[in-house]
Amino acid sequence: MNRLIEYLRQHLMIDFQGELSVAKVRELLAGDDSRDAKTLLAKLVADRSVEDMMLALMDCLLEPVQQALTDDVLKEQIRSYSES
Repeated sequence: MNRLIEYLRQHLMIDFQGELSVAKVRELLAGDDSRDAKTLLAKLVADRSVEDMMLALMDCLLEPVQQALTDDVLKEQIRSYSES
């Protein structure tokens, strides 16, 4: 079980559901006049894509998520799956 858990943790992929576009980000940031929002939107408009932003977010989230998936958490999820 320990080898399976380590394999799952090491091969974890983070993905976001749904389509995110520059237009959607623009909509979500509407009314936010902060410097961060303006800078982000300018970058996304220049790139004409949110792909690089999403990849950067996934890279930043991967390690904390892997650390949060302790052996006990993964064992419990596997146990729950096997009993369903």
